[in-house]
Amino acid sequence: MAIHIPIEDWIDLHTFSLKEIPSLLEDYLEECLKKGYREVRIIHGKGRGVQRKIVHSFLEKNPFVKSYKIAPEELGGWGATLVSLKKD
Repeated sequence: MAIHIPIEDWIDLHTFSLKEIPSLLEDYLEECLKKGYREVRIIHGKGRGVQRKIVHSFLEKNPFVKSYKIAPEELGGWGATLVSLKKD
């Protein structure tokens, strides 16, 4: 059964399993580009950094990603990543 979530310029990964993250982000970034977003925030949490490593590994290889960086403190600090998307 497909889960439908509203597409915003941010996504919180806390409710998803580690194995779901790559395919979820693939679909999410594609939808963000369709909506015209050029920067999005991925909230992965601070914890032990497992989700962050999965997210960054995915972003390294994704053709939609121009660049990414840890968010500034007011947007989640090292618990979130800001992603700049490539224009079509």
